[in-house]
Amino acid sequence: MFPERLKALRTGKHITLAELATELNRQFPSDKHHENTASQIGNWERGIRNPSYVEVRKLATYFGISMDYLSGRVDSEKTDLSKLFISGTELYFNEQRLTGNDRYEIYQLIDGFLHGKQGRHDDGHDTQEELDLNY
Repeated sequence: MFPERLKALRTGKHITLAELATELNRQFPSDKHHENTASQIGNWERGIRNPSYVEVRKLATYFGISMDYLSGRVDSEKTDLSKLFISGTELYFNEQRLTGNDRYEIYQLIDGFLHGKQGRHDDGHDTQEELDLNY
């Protein structure tokens, strides 16, 4: 499962093996003697070799997913935002750290939106433009 998920994540970002290796080395520069290479990552994707725990952790961090998902232990990445907002995890939006007050206000906005949604009716027409997150 790991090789397939790694390849899907990489190709989903439209990056080459070499680009992924470069990014991992840039983001995690702690060990110059064990830099990642394109051929190494290719071997992981083909199931020829297995990465170490440290390498799996680096990949999960880079792709913003859990190690459990990457290794195939769970089939989906599901996050309950309400639990995330009350957790100790540092949250950011567009590289700006959210304060405790920010988190509380966003939680309230989402909660209000979802509860208010019950009173709205869907006429089948979108009344809002689609949000383009590719900038």
